[in-house]
Amino acid sequence: MNDSNSQCAALQFYCTAGNGMEPFLIQEVKTKLAAKDVDHIPGKVFFTTSFEIKQVRELKSAERLFLLLKRHSPLSGHTAKTPSGIQSRLMGDGSDWTRAVLSWRCLQRDLMMRSDCTLSVALPGRKRKREEEEAKESGVEGSTCNGPNGAQKLGLEGERRELGPSKDHISSTEDSGRVNCVAGDKVEEDRIEGSRDRKTSTVSFRVSCRCSGALSRRFSPQDLSRIIGTAASRQLGWRVDLRKPDLEVNVYMSDDHCVLGIPLLRLPLANRSYMKTTGLRSTIAWAMASLSDIKPGSCVIDPMCGVGTILLEAAHEYQDAFFLGLDIDESQLVKADQNVEFAKFGDRVQLLQASSKEIPLPSCSVDVVVCDVPFGKKFGTKTGMAASLPVIVREMERVLCVGGTLVLLLSPQLSCLLKKSMTPRPVPSHTQGEGTGVGLGGDVDPSHTPSLFPSLQPLSYHRVSLGAIDALIHKYVKILTATTTLSGPDCIHTLNPCIVEPE
Repeated sequence: MNDSNSQCAALQFYCTAGNGMEPFLIQEVKTKLAAKDVDHIPGKVFFTTSFEIKQVRELKSAERLFLLLKRHSPLSGHTAKTPSGIQSRLMGDGSDWTRAVLSWRCLQRDLMMRSDCTLSVALPGRKRKREEEEAKESGVEGSTCNGPNGAQKLGLEGERRELGPSKDHISSTEDSGRVNCVAGDKVEEDRIEGSRDRKTSTVSFRVSCRCSGALSRRFSPQDLSRIIGTAASRQLGWRVDLRKPDLEVNVYMSDDHCVLGIPLLRLPLANRSYMKTTGLRSTIAWAMASLSDIKPGSCVIDPMCGVGTILLEAAHEYQDAFFLGLDIDESQLVKADQNVEFAKFGDRVQLLQASSKEIPLPSCSVDVVVCDVPFGKKFGTKTGMAASLPVIVREMERVLCVGGTLVLLLSPQLSCLLKKSMTPRPVPSHTQGEGTGVGLGGDVDPSHTPSLFPSLQPLSYHRVSLGAIDALIHKYVKILTATTTLSGPDCIHTLNPCIVEPE
């Protein structure tokens, strides 16, 4: 359970997600943020939460984070044919926009307060004192985040790049009373009613629009941005600034949806501060780790770890487990080692140069095997992966303990190949009776050839987008069969941490 300091008044957000990542994001917001009113459309997940923005920004399966300004049914009929109809529908009486910008200011202030606290504590004593004196000279009261003014100008421009467009107006609104995260709160509203118009009228903004369907054949995105921006400027008194606005309003309209939101961070949530060299997209790597059923004390290996993206995502999420990365390419291991050192995971993540076709571990010795099997022009291998895949998966099956989890990322072609090799195939009638098929428990099934991997039981498949191409995540559990190779009684092992001697 989270303490009371981690929650505030509920706000509506939405996150963008790559194709196929919506189910992972839905589960994550429910689990981590106790989210309510969770809904989704392709590429977007909507939710309401009372958790603070510092918790919301820690979502791992999302691409970008937005404060929801307005969501309603798509434009149709006469409304979608004229600029005035579009303006009337999207602007209304302007109250939604006003409430949203007040909530946005509150969130930005909270983000800056957290950044200032972190960096202020980190500054050496003499330097911090000098920064405090400079802050006082510039008219900023207080040197820590304990005061009511929160955000201080302590040379934090580099840190603040992440927090959204310009924040110059945020602190200046404090003198008229603190604004509650819920702009409509009646108690706070009575206090700030007289200054609300002045606060929101100082906003500089721009509108970015994406549209598809019938509306896109009548108006271009630039036309729609201009139509909406003109209405907001005239109705709310906001100032248009296309180069360095305080905030940006993102509008997405199609034949099925109409969504307006305000981005809360400059950088995508998918950017990882603990990753020096990137490989597989971090959201996909996190999704694979989340499927792996990692538990405290688990030993997790990636037999083709590359730069270690999956291992680092897993190590960041599951801090009581141990990880081993293997790769035959020394140059990849050098980058992986740099990533591990950069993330300060050296005590839990180890690396070893070895082939995935001959994993130097005892049979039935690890709890989880997770792997992005190379494919495509950028990540493919010189030799044909289709020919190597059965050998690689057989090694993974061998080292995995009974009850352990195998998670693979495969191209559609390799996915199809692996599914076929998992499925017992009918034997031509003229060969039946030759003992070519063995069922579970050793019973002969003369009508089918056995699966190449009889102890791997499929649990789920997930199609995800890698940008230009799609891939499939396979999840398996290892079950006990007559052909399972055991190591010790009932395949129980004690690798803790994941330090093992080659067989």
